[in-house]
Amino acid sequence: MASSPTTRSALLRPSTLHLAGWGLLAVAVLLLLWIGVLAVTLPDTAHVRNWAEAWVGFDLLESAGLVVTGWLVLRRDPRVVVVASATAAFLIADAWFDIVTSQPDWDVVQATVLALVVELPLAAICAAIAFTAPRWARAPA
Repeated sequence: MASSPTTRSALLRPSTLHLAGWGLLAVAVLLLLWIGVLAVTLPDTAHVRNWAEAWVGFDLLESAGLVVTGWLVLRRDPRVVVVASATAAFLIADAWFDIVTSQPDWDVVQATVLALVVELPLAAICAAIAFTAPRWARAPA
């Protein structure tokens, strides 16, 4: 269901954007407070159910993001901005969690190398695509 021009213009009113901006800033402050609570209360280690499924699912999400980003780039579709941005964020999150959840031995070395050689460069490419797409993408026919 597409939104009407009236609905879209209501979402872009300065008062609505102002309220949204302040609301997001307030939530960010609350999140920082919550992070402080987590930092002092969470245990250093935990046993996690469905660990393999979580990582396989996350990697499938990244793969789908890369496929859709590539397809939209080939079509020069402006929607690539959203998909490439999300894919970059997924890749950065994957690199972070791979490193911080690795055992402090060869595993952390492998995770760091993978992050530096694969995940972060791919994230940078996706971010560059997202930032530059408004200049080269064209509306679908």
